[in-house]
Amino acid sequence: MKLVYFAWIRERIGVPEEDVALPEGVTTVGALLDWLKERGEQYEYALAEPSVIRVAVDHVHVAGDASLAEAREVALFPPMTGG
Repeated sequence: MKLVYFAWIRERIGVPEEDVALPEGVTTVGALLDWLKERGEQYEYALAEPSVIRVAVDHVHVAGDASLAEAREVALFPPMTGG
């Protein structure tokens, strides 16, 4: 699965994107965020407040309980601001 990171999430993790093989049991967006936080300090720092992270699965914004079955790409965004 391809993971794509945007804005300060990308800066904190240190890479714009990566391909990962999800471990068994990581089947939802929430489980993905939990697993990513376990991958190292930079992930833990970037995802410390998962409730503010916005996620798109195959270009569709989804909630934390969304399934990752058949997903090819997951994008993580910080909260959007603007005026």
